[in-house]
Amino acid sequence: MPVEQLTMPQLGESVTEGTISKWLVSVGDKVNKYDPIAEVMTDKVNAEVPSSFTGVIKQLVAEEGETLAVGEIICMIETEPSEGKAEEKIEEAIQDTVNGESTTEEELKFRYSPAVLRLSQEHGIDLTQVKGSGKSGRITRKDLQAIIESGNIPTATTPVIEASTAKAATAEMANAVPISEKTKATPSVAQTVPGDIEIPVTGVRKTIAANMVRSKQEIPHAWTMLEVDVTNLVAYRDSLKTEFKQREGFNLTYFAFFVKAVAQGLKEFPQLNSTWAGDKIIQRKEINVSIAVATDTSLFVPVIKHADEKTVKGIAREISELAQKVRTGKLTVDDMQGGTFTVNNTGSFGSVQSMGIINYPQAAILQVESIVKRPVVMNNGMIAVRDMVNLCLSLDHRVLDGLVCGRFLQRVKEILENISKETTSIY
Repeated sequence: MPVEQLTMPQLGESVTEGTISKWLVSVGDKVNKYDPIAEVMTDKVNAEVPSSFTGVIKQLVAEEGETLAVGEIICMIETEPSEGKAEEKIEEAIQDTVNGESTTEEELKFRYSPAVLRLSQEHGIDLTQVKGSGKSGRITRKDLQAIIESGNIPTATTPVIEASTAKAATAEMANAVPISEKTKATPSVAQTVPGDIEIPVTGVRKTIAANMVRSKQEIPHAWTMLEVDVTNLVAYRDSLKTEFKQREGFNLTYFAFFVKAVAQGLKEFPQLNSTWAGDKIIQRKEINVSIAVATDTSLFVPVIKHADEKTVKGIAREISELAQKVRTGKLTVDDMQGGTFTVNNTGSFGSVQSMGIINYPQAAILQVESIVKRPVVMNNGMIAVRDMVNLCLSLDHRVLDGLVCGRFLQRVKEILENISKETTSIY
């Protein structure tokens, strides 16, 4: 019987890898097409991976807790002969035909997986100068890893490098290094003493860490802060919250007003609703606000789609529903996709000033800090106790400059300071 390979799917835009958190099947189990076989975690979502075939689980290639690039094999399924042939024909049709034309082996060489593209971009590798070891000469992730380890990074001016040569050179270099030098090059491992608690790093935490490191390494962060007098907003929301909860069944939070004001500001200053794309900047048409929702062990960033078109009530409802999905583990891939700007409610745990790390590949993140009562000198020279909040903006300085960000924050400030019972409807 034919044996088919099931690979790591791409669970969301810009996702390049996933972690097997739990296998839902064992070797020897019979599965039908579309049956869930594994739970996979990424930096954006937890999701179940369905089987692409009907058959029997032959081998679980990946272990629980293992992280694999999109397109890598996670398990093998023994299929019925008829289905195996049908799937094989589909695969051959995909591989051998592009836009209705026959595809040669030479053309197949230049079809790169997401993992290969990511590694080449991160390390400045010119893929046209690499001779792959895969089928039809295709370049694999292991080929690039061998080249990176060898330190001989090919550019447009260097001769073509064979992956096998790079692997041999890497091994030779490793054997040539004295043991004492190897010891020096090994990263130090923190030592524990009695009483210390070692907490294993889970797949979710590893993915979050990798995404944060990537954001800080690739994005030149800049930061600015502005304070806002939200006394009128606080009074307006507090006058509505009890009746609103009884009528609607969910809370009318301050955060909903902030998200609405940010969405309006993004509509007027679309530069902040952008993405850096190497040789161009992509200014997004849709205003989809990502909101950070934390659990005890993880951070999720679901998305409020078309936030500029929603009322305060509509935004409050989505905030409540998305937070509930995070708490119950029911967040879907669609809930996490399409974000163009992030708003983080750091004030929920008492923070008054913070610098957020940008949610890659967006261009900015806004931290909404805690609302606190402070004495403020008013325009008439009198001192009054007012409800004040700091808005802290981290920005990608490749995309944005201080002038446009300052104007954006001033506009958000103006919107928030003019919210009142007389001027603002939540419906």
